[in-house]
Amino acid sequence: MDFVKNLTGGSDNNAENRNQEQSSGGFMDKLNGMAGGGAKGEKNEDGLDKAVDLVQEHVLGQGNQSNETAAEQAKDEAISDFVRDQYKSATGSEVPIEDKDKKYGL
Repeated sequence: MDFVKNLTGGSDNNAENRNQEQSSGGFMDKLNGMAGGGAKGEKNEDGLDKAVDLVQEHVLGQGNQSNETAAEQAKDEAISDFVRDQYKSATGSEVPIEDKDKKYGL
């Protein structure tokens, strides 16, 4: 039974290993930060990006969104850009939340 639990990622050891890998501060973390991911990238999000994170975390149940990878943040940006485009198409005006430019490598 433990084999099945380990295979599906259900063991506590796998969760501990993932937490250690994420907090290790290694090369991949630095690369992710340079690409705009991690906690520093979260600080650079605009209000609509944060709203996308809120929906993903609380409505869709996708877990904590406070330390996403650069790829996840790019996906969130694409979603918020889609929302902006649809809002403008429907109303003829811009979303009242200003879109922040992404800053990479900070």
